[in-house]
Amino acid sequence: MSLSSAVLETGAVHARRTLRGSLLANELRTMFRRNRNLVLLGALAVIPIGLGIAVKVGTGQHGPGDGGFLDQVSNNGLFLVFAALSLTLPVFLPMALGVVSGDSISGEAAQGTLRYLLVAPVGRVRLLAVKGCALAVFCLVSTAVVSVAALLTGLALFPAGQVTLLSGDSIGMGAALVKAVWVTLLVAVSLLGLAAVGLFVSTLTDTPIAAMGVTVGVTIVCGILQAISQLSAIWPWLYTYQWSSYADLLRDPVYLSNIERNLLIQLGYVVVFGSAAWARLTTRDVTS
Repeated sequence: MSLSSAVLETGAVHARRTLRGSLLANELRTMFRRNRNLVLLGALAVIPIGLGIAVKVGTGQHGPGDGGFLDQVSNNGLFLVFAALSLTLPVFLPMALGVVSGDSISGEAAQGTLRYLLVAPVGRVRLLAVKGCALAVFCLVSTAVVSVAALLTGLALFPAGQVTLLSGDSIGMGAALVKAVWVTLLVAVSLLGLAAVGLFVSTLTDTPIAAMGVTVGVTIVCGILQAISQLSAIWPWLYTYQWSSYADLLRDPVYLSNIERNLLIQLGYVVVFGSAAWARLTTRDVTS
């Protein structure tokens, strides 16, 4: 059997397996069984663990006010959740999502399985919707990995008790855990705009590494643009603009204005780039 025939046969087998049962369930199973994605999730879990150990070792060696949420970690381990999310949101979470979203469609094309998925009774719209839903799940899982690892590390290394909010009010540990869940959900939703961009970019090329690089690069560019005050007029149009709005959940009462703006921005990117991905995939001549 020639190499091309072997690739085609592998693609057909993959497509038949994907079509068994729920397409979304199979997509999620494939996503979370892939070694590269497991390594990414493992790396995200290591970050809060290392951060907690660093704070524990360095307790008493830094002055107040020089670490944001980190200043509160030694007094209450729950703050490690907020500190870890604050650290991973600008770079590490987008990098992991950029790799996974960039590979969503282009990876199928590179493996030669995209054509078989489309000629089977799946349909391009349904395939795109499944890929998008899987990316949304990855946003939630990756953010939850950071939060859970930070929570367990924080409670193991530091005391727990009353939590002082940014507004100065104090709440019990149970109420604080509820807020931590809401913060985690908001951070996950904040990544949806990036996921939509990555999905669209993935429809433009058959080379996964290129789609991954462009997706991660777009986030880096957004960060650079936000650092230039002369470009403040375009900041509200960037999907990264209100990423820090999760901090407003740690007030009493909760400040909703920035959170609402963040949700609208993410919705706008999902609609625009989801539509662009649909337009590209439904008109694309798939040969692989």
